Amino acid sequence: MVSWSPFPFPSGTRVSIRRLLPDGMATDAVGWVHLSDDTHVVVATKRGLETIELAAIIAAKEVPPPPPPRERQ
Repeated sequence: MVSWSPFPFPSGTRVSIRRLLPDGMATDAVGWVHLSDDTHVVVATKRGLETIELAAIIAAKEVPPPPPPRERQ
């Protein structure tokens, strides 16, 4: 498993993070890095702030900003 301490992306970076859940399944969080320390990273997602334990992260990468909203007709 990859060691993510410290988290390699600075605050303000948009990231996609895949993490293991306690049941062994994986889930993704996509959003902006809010803050991080030696054990956790906080990501601002569409659903709000998510605190993710670094030990549970199995993959993380920087992703581009979301596309602008479509115009309504």
